Amino acid sequence: MTFEIARPGERYDLLVLSQAADISQWLDYTQGKVVYDLIDSYLASPRTEFKQLFRGPAKYVTGQFKHLRLDYKGTVQEMCRRADAVVCTTDEQKRDISRFCSNVHLTLDFHSSVARQYKVDYGIGTPIRIAWEGLGVNVQQLGVIEDVLRQLSKEFPLSLTLVTDLEHHLWLNKIGRVRSIDVAARIFDNVIIHPWTEETCARILSGCDFGVIPLDMNDPFVSGKPENKLLLMWRIGLPVVCSATPAYVRAMNAAGTPNLACATPDEWLTALRQLASSEQARRAAGQAGRGHANRVWNEDAVLARWDRVLESVGIAVN
Repeated sequence: MTFEIARPGERYDLLVLSQAADISQWLDYTQGKVVYDLIDSYLASPRTEFKQLFRGPAKYVTGQFKHLRLDYKGTVQEMCRRADAVVCTTDEQKRDISRFCSNVHLTLDFHSSVARQYKVDYGIGTPIRIAWEGLGVNVQQLGVIEDVLRQLSKEFPLSLTLVTDLEHHLWLNKIGRVRSIDVAARIFDNVIIHPWTEETCARILSGCDFGVIPLDMNDPFVSGKPENKLLLMWRIGLPVVCSATPAYVRAMNAAGTPNLACATPDEWLTALRQLASSEQARRAAGQAGRGHANRVWNEDAVLARWDRVLESVGIAVN
């Protein structure tokens, strides 16, 4: 099977649209099958939510959409109706998308190019190195546990290690450029930041003591995120404490570490204190997570899910 970057006006037997695609140009595509890869929970956010309300016009003004679409959520719904298959990342997304498309599949990211090494030493550092990884625009999510980190720092010497973009835009990858270190420094005093690269990500994360993934549980878009970030840290063998979103709770339960998915500041403090205090707890959590990621979401399993997507739209898989 040959492939190329799709160009409007060309004919393709199969068109795969990523979430970054200009769907304003592909809504009426009739030349071949369409698979829409929708990884985030845009359908969960109300139309009247601020970002949702202005997302469509902003994408047009910044050149991300060729055609003006005032109702971005409605545009996503239309794209789901047009698609022959939609790929998503959580059970909640699948439920929402199924209202518009009957052929919905769930899968998650590959991490083979990033998880190049894994943690073997679970001894503690001084200060304790707490890892966070992700897009620069999401550094602000660390504010969810700002008070918890400050309380824990009274008991243990702490540092935050961030693997992220050194600079980022606040919205739509176009608007409001800021330095990620400045955002993080408003949340915690002792922060070290490393640029995200495939070559260095696993080495930096595996050198930390444990990871955190705090998320704003009051934001439907944020709380609807899948466990991709968690699986990456787990593949590297890092023990992780995370917010108790639906996807993270399911993953933590499956791995056998349900106490590390936290819904309240007290739960966060208890979980972080446990990992900070016990090498046995860190090793058990890290190895349980790595075992789950490699068993359930290994490369063969993810490829098999994509095979089923292609077969569902009539594309033969050898």
